[in-house]
Amino acid sequence: MAHITYIEPSGQRVTVDVTDGWSLMQAAIANGVDGIVGECGGSCACATCHCYVQEDRLADLPPPTEGELGMLDNVAAERRPNSRLSCQLKAGPALEGLAVTLPETQE
Repeated sequence: MAHITYIEPSGQRVTVDVTDGWSLMQAAIANGVDGIVGECGGSCACATCHCYVQEDRLADLPPPTEGELGMLDNVAAERRPNSRLSCQLKAGPALEGLAVTLPETQE
């Protein structure tokens, strides 16, 4: 289980214990985190779970797939070098203590 901190668009920080193997999107929705929509349910077919990963932890993540990179072209908020889709980020020991910031809009 990894402790993940979501920084909501309001600036409020919400820390969630995320079960290993769960996506950060699943955990955000299950815990009522504001700022994640997840319209496609985690199938990497929309861009409504966009997040900004803390830059000093990018190396802890697997690289984005071509599908994720394509979907990141469709985000509603500014795409940044640390943009990822939270449906593609699976919790595990390597993500312990990770913080992700959620953009002002997903749609």
